[in-house]
Amino acid sequence: MNTKPADQPLFETRLKQSAVETETLLMRLLSSQALEDEIARPENLTAAMRHGTLNGGKRLRPFLVIESAALFGGERETALRIGAALECLHCYSLIHDDLPAMDDDDLRRGQPTVHKAFDEAVAILAGDSLLTYAFDIISARETQLDAESKIQLISALARAAGVGGMAGGQALDLAAEKTAPDEAGIRTLQAMKTGALLRFACEAGPVIAGASDDDRKRLKLFGEKIGLAFQLADDLLDVTSDAATLGKAAGKDAGRGKGTLVGLHGMDWAEKTLNALTVEAVDLLAPYGEKAEILQQAARFVANRQS
Repeated sequence: MNTKPADQPLFETRLKQSAVETETLLMRLLSSQALEDEIARPENLTAAMRHGTLNGGKRLRPFLVIESAALFGGERETALRIGAALECLHCYSLIHDDLPAMDDDDLRRGQPTVHKAFDEAVAILAGDSLLTYAFDIISARETQLDAESKIQLISALARAAGVGGMAGGQALDLAAEKTAPDEAGIRTLQAMKTGALLRFACEAGPVIAGASDDDRKRLKLFGEKIGLAFQLADDLLDVTSDAATLGKAAGKDAGRGKGTLVGLHGMDWAEKTLNALTVEAVDLLAPYGEKAEILQQAARFVANRQS
């Protein structure tokens, strides 16, 4: 099994590079200038969209799209656009999650949440606009992919984000505040709310590059493993970290009575399980040799992140 520590300088350089490129593209995409067939872009709405999107962050999901595409020789510019689309959708989910009717948070990435910086109505509309824009970006002619690949990506992202994925997971998360789920319920909730978009990020690369179905299935499974690891690490951070480090409120799950795997089994179990998930994710990419090293490092990064 491959458990060697990550080559941090190379990994961090690639992660920062993709974050900068993604941020630059998002700034252009979220301009106040209306596109062809758009009538106008209200300035207050685009400002709220930018506030909820152009606020730093590691851009892990676009990074996974870019690197999973690179593993199979996919075009970087195309992967950047798909990654930006995914980030728009992810940021929509954060804006809506922060609303008073949902998780009711005032802080995101160290700054006021969108409904605090603007108001609730504008925050809802900003989320709606980012959600629909994600599919606009994928389908646009500027995204250099054949029609079949675009359809596959649109379908996969819709299912990862919708009632059977992230949105459904958020519904289960809200229900968990009233009735604590059992372990199977927690795993289902987390796979949907957090894992589905990470799974898509890894699965998108083989689609962009036109890789085989077997490659797509392997990267999809890799994404599932790191999705589980991401949530487990998040639950540990919620217990051990603070708002200044996380850039958002800490200890909220316990405060709301939500069940987590950490709460069920304890920190020692969670840390061992996190390590095992990392090993499984790394080993899945062993057939690709050194070409997969950056993605293997991404799995380690997910498990060991501090925010």
